[in-house]
Amino acid sequence: HPAWSRMKFDELLAQQLSMRVSHERRGKRAAPALPPRGHLSTRLIASLPFDLTPAQHRVLAEIRADLNRPHPMQRLLQGDVGSGKTIVAAAAALQAIENDWQVAVMAPTEILAEQHFVKFDAWLRPLGIDVVWVCGGQKKRERETARSRLVSGEAMIAVGTHALIQDTIEFKRLGLSIVDEQHRFGVRERLALAQKTTDGIEPHRLMMSATPIPRTLAMSFYADLDVSVIDMLPPGRTPITTKLVAANRRDEVVTRVRDACLAGGQAYWVCPLIEECDTLQLQTALATHAAIQETFPELRVGLVHGRLPSAEKAEVMAAFKAGELQLLVATTVIEVGVDVPNATLMVIENAERMGLAQLHQLRGRVGRGREASACILMYETALSATARARLKIIYENTDGF
Repeated sequence: HPAWSRMKFDELLAQQLSMRVSHERRGKRAAPALPPRGHLSTRLIASLPFDLTPAQHRVLAEIRADLNRPHPMQRLLQGDVGSGKTIVAAAAALQAIENDWQVAVMAPTEILAEQHFVKFDAWLRPLGIDVVWVCGGQKKRERETARSRLVSGEAMIAVGTHALIQDTIEFKRLGLSIVDEQHRFGVRERLALAQKTTDGIEPHRLMMSATPIPRTLAMSFYADLDVSVIDMLPPGRTPITTKLVAANRRDEVVTRVRDACLAGGQAYWVCPLIEECDTLQLQTALATHAAIQETFPELRVGLVHGRLPSAEKAEVMAAFKAGELQLLVATTVIEVGVDVPNATLMVIENAERMGLAQLHQLRGRVGRGREASACILMYETALSATARARLKIIYENTDGF
């Protein structure tokens, strides 16, 4: 009805105007000007075993220009799964550190935050920069040590989870906050990190997301953000083959996984729930783990899910990455950030119950090396029209955008 259309138009117009007002105000607030001095970031990029793509160079130039201004950057860095957002974030972090300002990197899950910590540590330690780790499961003494090093300015970069925004963590001079998978944090959580500064100077903010939204939509939806898009994948990535398999062919799938593992590969088996529940009779991680161990005692099988203690989770992930485990049975806790180039096969159970973004994210855990990779989507045969359409889209497309 025209009246409804008019009301919706008014709401959208009000939302866009308020966003633009917010954008204008940001231009009047103060942030540290961080000119690109280049001595650290140039050394980092030169030390990499790969070249940055033209898209990575382009978005890095946009971020560098923003950091050079005396007003807070508020930029969304979008890129498909595996497009190389993390190295861009690391180069941006070095621009702040070169100017003697600290950096905070926050991720929504411990698995993802720890992956970032490992990467940042490997990249920055050779440059003489210590990376501090902060998470909820830390012992009190470890947290205190991290805090004192950040408050004194001895440590220039902290990587962690929501624990970074707690009152106990303080910085001496926070110049840049980097938030990964930004849509998983509430607005207040993202702001809380930005408020850990003194003297009325705000840190610059870089938000990253691997759930790709077309640029025009992103610029409308996040009208207060500037948007950078990495629109190409690094060379040498082999396209992932996606297969749809009905659940009644489960035995064939299990055999294929076993053969792939015994041939020297590694695989993921993703289940939607940790343990059986009456309302959703889905294959569960615990039951699947037990069944596979029983059927194929020759395989080294690991199990990871959200309820595992942090240390145990980290231990299992490290063993899988090191190749000590051949098969990892997991819940969707591995959806983001897990990077194991030798893993070339993924099975997702009850794929019809997952959203497109989640399926695409999960599939992106394979195909990260040079070997051909496959993702098998297992589904129950009583499919709704929506589930059927969703599986068709994920089967036909590998480009997240």
